[in-house]
Amino acid sequence: MTSTTLITGAAGFIGSHLTDRLLAQGQQVVGLDNFCDFYDPAIKHANLAQARTQGCFSLVEADLRDRDAVVEAVAAHRPDTVVHLAAMAGVRPSIENPAYYTAVNLNGTVNLLDAAVAQGCKRFIFASSSSVYGNNKKTPFSEDDRVDHPISPYAATKKAGELICHSYSHLYQLPITCLRFFTVFGPRQRPDLAINKFLRLVRDGKPIPMFGDGSTSRDYTFVDDIVDGVTAAIDRCGEPDRYRIYNLGGHSPVSLREMIATVERVVGKAAQIDRQPMQPGDVDRTWADLTRVKAELGFEPATSLEEGIARQWQWMQERENVATQS
Repeated sequence: MTSTTLITGAAGFIGSHLTDRLLAQGQQVVGLDNFCDFYDPAIKHANLAQARTQGCFSLVEADLRDRDAVVEAVAAHRPDTVVHLAAMAGVRPSIENPAYYTAVNLNGTVNLLDAAVAQGCKRFIFASSSSVYGNNKKTPFSEDDRVDHPISPYAATKKAGELICHSYSHLYQLPITCLRFFTVFGPRQRPDLAINKFLRLVRDGKPIPMFGDGSTSRDYTFVDDIVDGVTAAIDRCGEPDRYRIYNLGGHSPVSLREMIATVERVVGKAAQIDRQPMQPGDVDRTWADLTRVKAELGFEPATSLEEGIARQWQWMQERENVATQS
């Protein structure tokens, strides 16, 4: 019997890649998205263009904050698996509008969990974030580390989401896996994220903002590797424990200066640097300890930063060529 997976945020960066992967495996996929204007909704519609040509894909346009709509969608499709990727993302915008982030990321998650429990869903995957680690001094970051000091409202909502998931897993015996994503990049990356933005600015000969002295570092993770991790988490959800947290990262931190140099090599042009002060809420570094996820899910990131940026750059050029010809 074909399984059905409901993916929230299906029109987004990671969600659309996961949707395409599961459809290619012959699964039924229900995408739920509200196509909000955090960035151009036309980009999100384009992300789902391939999925919408397939008969085993259904799209529900709904807002997670609309409890009745969420309950109705889950009841109508009765998915075996819920992959909850939808969220208001971004550290800096969350500082400007914490109430909005709380409403979407916490209340929306509770609405979805209630609907999943009511319909007897077999597994629930929650997209968390490396931001929960804050400025932990110990590196690499391990799932057993204390994460009691988030430094942005966004990070706080992700940590709170993990705790809510734990309580539902305990109360209702719902197998739940929380995945802490580390700086995901690749084709379809959100336009506000650094690599996408820097590729465009260097191409156009415009200054790129460098916050701080360039020594901050991130554990960049290519989107195909992330999707590998998500599908492995779906397959093993509930093992070895009903509730489990995993890091999904590249395990190879790269400084901001190094990332900019990589963009320069890929584009073939020198960057103009606009030096700016560090931003409130930004962490100094991220670095995923993959010991647990390798042992239990067999997760092994395969794409280097340079290879991944080259693939993202190629995709951007192909998309622009298509737009120019149409």
